[in-house]
Amino acid sequence: MKFVVCVKKDELGDFSSDDLTIGRLYEVLENKDAQGMLRVIDNSSEDYLYPADYFETVEISIQTAERLHNAVLSAQ
Repeated sequence: MKFVVCVKKDELGDFSSDDLTIGRLYEVLENKDAQGMLRVIDNSSEDYLYPADYFETVEISIQTAERLHNAVLSAQ
């Protein structure tokens, strides 16, 4: 499991700016693809592709990652 923190959300185009929050942690479902996009679970509790440069990777323990993952699942 990998988590990132949102550091940018301008120029989202078709995406709502309400779907991301600066400083919030998001779970990554797929690593960066060839177009530089990450698939993350956003504020709508759905997974979408966003530009990878909108996020910074956060290093957390496996135990914390599992707890965060379970919390995201139970919140849906």
